[in-house]
Amino acid sequence: MMGAHHAGTGAAAWVAVTATSPVLHKLEVLGQPFALHLIPSFSVMPMDPAAVAIGGLVAAGAALLPDADHHNATIAYSIPGVGKAVTAAVGKAAGGHRHGTHSGLSAIVVFLLAYILTTIPGIVSSTPLSPYVIISGVVAAAMLCFALKVLKVVRSWGMAWLVGLASSAAITFLLPEQWSWLPWAIAIGWVTHMAGDFLTVGGLPLTWPKNFKPPQWVQNTPVLKRIWMKNGYWSLPILGLTGSARESMLAVPLTLYGLWGIGASAFLLLPFI
Repeated sequence: MMGAHHAGTGAAAWVAVTATSPVLHKLEVLGQPFALHLIPSFSVMPMDPAAVAIGGLVAAGAALLPDADHHNATIAYSIPGVGKAVTAAVGKAAGGHRHGTHSGLSAIVVFLLAYILTTIPGIVSSTPLSPYVIISGVVAAAMLCFALKVLKVVRSWGMAWLVGLASSAAITFLLPEQWSWLPWAIAIGWVTHMAGDFLTVGGLPLTWPKNFKPPQWVQNTPVLKRIWMKNGYWSLPILGLTGSARESMLAVPLTLYGLWGIGASAFLLLPFI
């Protein structure tokens, strides 16, 4: 999946999981009551509008992180020289592109870290200038920068960093409690990236570091051989090749939904609403 599509679907996933919004209209569908909300969502982890709006952009940036194993990824160009060095190091540690950072193990690790950081007392802090808040602010600034650039909100990396750092600094000093959800935004963005790549023909090394190759009968079965591939990767390739028209047909509406959720949540913060 292309970088902008990863970011857009990451934002959409965050909005779908966290948004709550006013009911616009109540109606009946097949004899059952149904409510139309300003932001349709599952509200698995309901959060306030500020968290939805800010977190949507953070999750969009985080959805680019698994591709830090690729020398030509968006992140590689974020800081001249440094970005390339970071992606080269990550790629080497992960065993190359679409290896460790795209594995089932990586998904488990990021969700486990999110759970630990947000549930064990004493780790998450909303105290201004506490270590957790400062580190969160720095991480969030990078995620905001990545999202703003890849979604073409700004044109240059310099402006992306300027806006990302300024926004993150303002939140860190004025609304430090907002960073309590940051680990979940990173985790949701990360796993959404993996889900997008799972739907392309390249697939994912879900069992990495050991990719188990399919038996011969699977390789000889037309549908199964596309799901459990010869190299041990797994996929559900309904989107075809990366960057395909089918990918756009899925990712563009989801991106628009994510941007709507972010914008509508920001609108709900206005004092006269």
